Amino acid sequence: MAVKVAEEVSSQIPADDFQVLEEKVYRTIELYKTAREAKVTAERDVKRLREQLEEREEEVETLRREMVQLRREREEIRGRVEKMLHQVESIAEEQAAS
Repeated sequence: MAVKVAEEVSSQIPADDFQVLEEKVYRTIELYKTAREAKVTAERDVKRLREQLEEREEEVETLRREMVQLRREREEIRGRVEKMLHQVESIAEEQAAS
């Protein structure tokens, strides 16, 4: 029965129309292949970019911790320098008073 239907359809469709339809089907297949390849490429790029983003986030977190540590150290050193300056001023005042 399917052969009979196909024969009826092919007898109703002129050869030129069938060729045009065939070309459209092949173009559609090529477009599908191209789209599928583009999807694979896009997915690969997304994976790579996510990995890079994770690396950058880790770097940023490491730099934040280092910055906090350096600020603490700076404040500690500032306090120690101020203490030394006060001691030097006290000694200078004592010498000036003598």
